[in-house]
Amino acid sequence: MHEGEKIAALLGLRAAQVKAAIDLFDQSNTLPFIARYRKEATGGLDEEQLREINAQVTALRALEERRQTVLASIEEQGKLTLELCEKIMAAGTRTELEDLYQPFKPKRRTRAGIAREKGLSGLAEDILNQRRSHNTLDQLAAPYLSAQVATVEDALAGARDIVAETISDHPDVRRQTREKALKWAVVTTEKMPDSEDERRVFETYYEFDCRVDRVQHYQVLAINRGETEKILRVKILVAERDWRAAVLNEFRLDRRSVWAEQLEMAIDDAAKRLLLPAIERDVRQHLTEQAEEHAIKVFAKNLSGLLGQAPLSGHVIIGIDPGYRTGCKIAVIDATGKVLETATIYPHQPQNQRAESLKVLGNLASRHCATLIAIGNGTASRETEQLAAEVIRGGRSGALSLKYLIVSEAGASVYSASPLARTELPDLDVSLRGAVSIGRRVQDPMAELVKIDPKSIGVGLYQHDVSQTKLDEALDGIVETAVNRVGVEVNTASPALLAHVAGIGPKLASRIVEYRDNNGAFSKRQELLKVPGLGPKAFEQAAGFLRIRDGDNPLDASAIHPESYTIAERILDRAGLGKNSSPEIQQGALERLKREHPIEELAGKLGTGVPTLTDILEQLGRPGRDPRSDVPPPILRQDVLRLEDLTPGTILAGTIRNVVDFGAFVDIGVKQDGLLHQSRIPKGTILSTGEVIEVEVIQIEPDRGRISLAWVD
Repeated sequence: MHEGEKIAALLGLRAAQVKAAIDLFDQSNTLPFIARYRKEATGGLDEEQLREINAQVTALRALEERRQTVLASIEEQGKLTLELCEKIMAAGTRTELEDLYQPFKPKRRTRAGIAREKGLSGLAEDILNQRRSHNTLDQLAAPYLSAQVATVEDALAGARDIVAETISDHPDVRRQTREKALKWAVVTTEKMPDSEDERRVFETYYEFDCRVDRVQHYQVLAINRGETEKILRVKILVAERDWRAAVLNEFRLDRRSVWAEQLEMAIDDAAKRLLLPAIERDVRQHLTEQAEEHAIKVFAKNLSGLLGQAPLSGHVIIGIDPGYRTGCKIAVIDATGKVLETATIYPHQPQNQRAESLKVLGNLASRHCATLIAIGNGTASRETEQLAAEVIRGGRSGALSLKYLIVSEAGASVYSASPLARTELPDLDVSLRGAVSIGRRVQDPMAELVKIDPKSIGVGLYQHDVSQTKLDEALDGIVETAVNRVGVEVNTASPALLAHVAGIGPKLASRIVEYRDNNGAFSKRQELLKVPGLGPKAFEQAAGFLRIRDGDNPLDASAIHPESYTIAERILDRAGLGKNSSPEIQQGALERLKREHPIEELAGKLGTGVPTLTDILEQLGRPGRDPRSDVPPPILRQDVLRLEDLTPGTILAGTIRNVVDFGAFVDIGVKQDGLLHQSRIPKGTILSTGEVIEVEVIQIEPDRGRISLAWVD
């Protein structure tokens, strides 16, 4: 079966769709480009489907490469039979392939290998075959005695070593034992003697046992961390009936044979010394891979929510990076993100310069006509929130419309010390750059967050315990999707943002900015071909995701690809429109055109596919639309809500800060985020970081700083 057919069957897609997608990937097309501009070829596969196809084809090709390595190794040993070759060729997973290869895999010098060197293979065969004989073991073992094998017991022990390894290496024994273990084995953990867990972080796992198929992903990652920190001892217990049944299914035990006891001894040795440790490693690896995959998906989903938050344009913002001893760092930025003024105030302990701080903050707001205060959610954030609310209540700003909001500051310190921050804000102290970043995150969350390593944004679950390579790949994919879905203004974008555009990358991004700095703003997309190193292929991949507003051609400000400009212009002609018609007139004329001509008929006349025509009509009807405009904006506040103000039954709007396995943490405007437990979330509801929802307070525990929330329909 062709790789495309295998993947199609696995994912429930048509083989032609999958084959087209694979061909496009093999031609070095990027995933966003294929998803957006090659819908006719793929039958409209979305980015998630394309990403899965790409992952599957990569895995299949890696499996095939490994298969050829295995075949070559066994053939080199002169042990490749037709039957074994057929089994290897039919192996559908890496585990199945490795099980088949196990008996032939080059090993360190094992006890079985030493026994074979001593000529005890024949004796091992007698034990495995359970041959009946009237002779005693002494008589049967005598021919194998030599200078290297002094006694009968030495001979039998060596033969049992060979048998034990043969049993442990048998593919079907491993498969059956593993299958049983993955369902019925038990994970047990205990606290290691004399280990230190001062904060009792792993207390839940001091005495813990759970069936393997019921252990939760977050429990697996917690257990792994406890083991790594040498606090927990972890075991996988496989019931004897399970592993013994797997062995006896493949190796017959004849109680009437003189060799029966020897086989039983070899089976016990095989299980305890070789088979069960190997199965335990397999089960632990399986659990870890599953848990990591889940954790990475949680992280990716939360990151996607953050990047997709609606930008708040048009505000003059006072960004505050709060702190105690070192003070609150302030940066005032205009509607374009330009830094207007900076300051440092010390309203909190130990300086407690509250009156002076109120005056400084009020003067900054008044002088620059600020409309919004953005406060980082780290240390002293809630105390600083009270300060901002007092400025607003006191009218010190002179601006009745002044409001505030709490912003995630995760990664701001990482950005502040980065080479990019030094380039963008060379005249600012590193401590003030964080305040600038906090303010800019409100104006355009995506444009600012892409400047930071996604792992530093802090919306994951055990993010440092998972495969960093897989995490990087997943998060890069999420950032790529978000950036290309929105599009990038090529004349204002930072190198960090441009680098995530399909077909660009860091080097070309730097060259685009350098060319822009040296030659002025781009007036049309075609000028990008003048950038050194940006050839026709890169242009093809990137052009549709790059925007040029107020350029020579209004189509350059849309998501319409230059390859479809002719079709777009013909549509405008049919609708009686010019390129510079107002959005309202344009939308009305296009609606009339669609009513008069069925989409299939119009596509045929224009010589294009229905998906491409649909996308073009949408872009012409809503030129310059930011898809994030459909997302509810963040909650802006003017006064502080205290924990004491809450009572059960209070209904509030809140912003989701983090989504985890057991629910979601929601910022409702008090110092402590509330927990919306998964049991109180309607089944099938998918929550995203940054999403604004209505919740009801159901329980308050002031002494523990806990707030329990319920979903409000």
